Amino acid sequence: MEIGVIFPQTEIGADVGAIRDYAQATEDLGFAHIFIADHVLGADTQFHTHPSLANYSQHSVVHESLTLMGYLAAITEKVGLVTGILILPQRQTVLVAKQAAEIDVLSGGRLRLGIGVGWNQVEFEALGQDFHDRGRRSAEQIEVLRALWTQEVVDFHGRWHNITHAGLNPLPVQRPIPIWLGGGGAGDSPLNEVVLRRIGRLADGWCPNFSPDEAGRALMDKVRGYAQQAGRDPAALGLDGRLRTAGKQPEEWMDEVKSWEEMGANYLSVETRKGGLSGADQHIDAIRRFKDAIGC
Repeated sequence: MEIGVIFPQTEIGADVGAIRDYAQATEDLGFAHIFIADHVLGADTQFHTHPSLANYSQHSVVHESLTLMGYLAAITEKVGLVTGILILPQRQTVLVAKQAAEIDVLSGGRLRLGIGVGWNQVEFEALGQDFHDRGRRSAEQIEVLRALWTQEVVDFHGRWHNITHAGLNPLPVQRPIPIWLGGGGAGDSPLNEVVLRRIGRLADGWCPNFSPDEAGRALMDKVRGYAQQAGRDPAALGLDGRLRTAGKQPEEWMDEVKSWEEMGANYLSVETRKGGLSGADQHIDAIRRFKDAIGC
């Protein structure tokens, strides 16, 4: 299992020196990847309500993830670059394909594209996209992305996309770039089942937001079952777990790392936010202490 970090952008701000220092420290410490959240707009909490606005309102610093990755590709050499999670259906599919291919070229094949359908209806409205068909549309988007990344010329005519004998140049280093899906939490609902089925049917891997406990293992077993129903090898479906360091002792970190390994996780993304830290230096110190504690 490879261990990376979640980029604490809401707590280190917009200073380019802080971004550079954190990214390069992550690489120097030997972490496998940097996991980067995506929001184009933050909704004003005076007019909008959603639980996630506690972290992603108009007051939150959130860099445009693909542009940021272009910068990170230039100032690092080997650390993986992971979108966690790019809200794909609020974006133009072909443009995402082009941007992602370019990042993969500039980074030497270090991109893993984590995507999701999002929760912020305000962003969809502002970007001119339909919030209500985002799940179904994302399935076709994945098909289009993979075609554009693997074929010199694409002729595709679907419900939402029409490409008539055209293609990207340059193509990415990875053909195709791995697509990992977010979503599918611990809640039991018809919508959640749709998301879990989509993950099993289409994803190269899954970036869930649950703990590596009995409930989490049950969800992973369910997704692997859906993969098998779709005629896929369930063992080939990757898993990227999440470990939050705040409020826990190093012994608890070690136990959680072991639990994710036992679940068969390929990656683990370590989050140091929400622990009272501020600035790049404090977050760098936190990931250094984590590395020292578990010996990764």
